Amino acid sequence: MSAVLELVDVSVIRSGRAILDHITWTVEPDQRWVILGPNGSGKTTLLNLASAHVHPSSGTVTILGERMGRVDVFSLRPRIGFASSALARRFPPAERVIDLVLTAAYAVTGRWREQYDDLDERRARRVLGEWGLSELADRSYGSLSDGERKRVQAARATMTDPELLLLDEPSANLDLGAREEMLALLSGYATSPTAPAMVMVTHHVEEIPEGFTHVLLLSEGAVVAAGPLAETLNSVTLSEVFGMPLLLSSDTGRYSARAVR
Repeated sequence: MSAVLELVDVSVIRSGRAILDHITWTVEPDQRWVILGPNGSGKTTLLNLASAHVHPSSGTVTILGERMGRVDVFSLRPRIGFASSALARRFPPAERVIDLVLTAAYAVTGRWREQYDDLDERRARRVLGEWGLSELADRSYGSLSDGERKRVQAARATMTDPELLLLDEPSANLDLGAREEMLALLSGYATSPTAPAMVMVTHHVEEIPEGFTHVLLLSEGAVVAAGPLAETLNSVTLSEVFGMPLLLSSDTGRYSARAVR
């Protein structure tokens, strides 16, 4: 089984500062990874590397068997599902939800002169149904709630049956109900035998969906710990990452954490 993502001694330097510092990490096809760490730890930069939107300053990045720097990223990106708030800010507010999902087939963010056939539209409508969005297909993206927008972003990321799915804080800034709805959908997707490898960024252990298998803990651009979720995520590693005493607890596959006073 070949790795879908492999980073070897990767650094990203900006203005003389190491955003990522000598990262070595491998994602296998049957793994569901969560990247956890504080603000400024390099989580989003790592996801941008994995999505072929950023090149490393040093080291090697291999995505779906293709080495960055030796591959046409425009042919590689459609094989990767990617959802992030930065990408979502490029969505035209007036675009219909169905069209936002359709345009993932061409890795563009606004419908223009692309040609889609009936198979594309049927696929888009099926994906909308999987994410509980069928009734919103003809609504404009700008008219949706935050929770609905997050689900549209996830649906768009899965439109092309990607070989690697990357999610940047898919439940951030949602109210409790919308967050739990999103986490339930992500859990269902993660546990499907046909789902691709997944990598999800979050700040909060409470936002780790059931069904995720591995965790990468980052601090100041470096790996603190990485491995199977049940073995790697604990009070000691979490405290080290966030720089304060934390107590981690878990219940039926979900996690919570609080400061030790």
